[in-house]
Amino acid sequence: MASAAPQDTPPWWTAFPEAQASCARVEAPEVAALLEKISAAGSGATRGFLLVDVRRTDWEGGTVSTSINLPAHTFYQTRPVTYQLCKQAGIRRIIFYCGSCGSRGPRCAGWMQDYLNEVGETGIKAEILVGGIKGWQKAYGGRLMDYYDEKTWAEQSK
Repeated sequence: MASAAPQDTPPWWTAFPEAQASCARVEAPEVAALLEKISAAGSGATRGFLLVDVRRTDWEGGTVSTSINLPAHTFYQTRPVTYQLCKQAGIRRIIFYCGSCGSRGPRCAGWMQDYLNEVGETGIKAEILVGGIKGWQKAYGGRLMDYYDEKTWAEQSK
């Protein structure tokens, strides 16, 4: 007797609830202006935003300057810690992005905003970087990027 075909493994995000909150979208030029303002102000500058890169296995070619990497597949569980760290640091905007901001970035931003809503936080907002890292690189090349690898981007554009 033939065995049944193996079941397709469900996507990782199905283990978590769907995000309910909608999040504002921020364009790359606005984020670039935030980064340039911080850079011009020097090391003592107050920073009211956090950039969160949620890529994991496709983290290559660099990241938007000053971003932290919190992979999407583990982000849901870390929302309380992310919130506490942002609150303590005076962060008012948490800007998420992935490769193109078609799914992981918006999903993580939604989860974060859901958490902010649950705890009654009105001074911090989760946002989505339009176009993700691919849009950023297309607009700016390696400008305002950390660990920029021109070769990786050249290979992706082939």
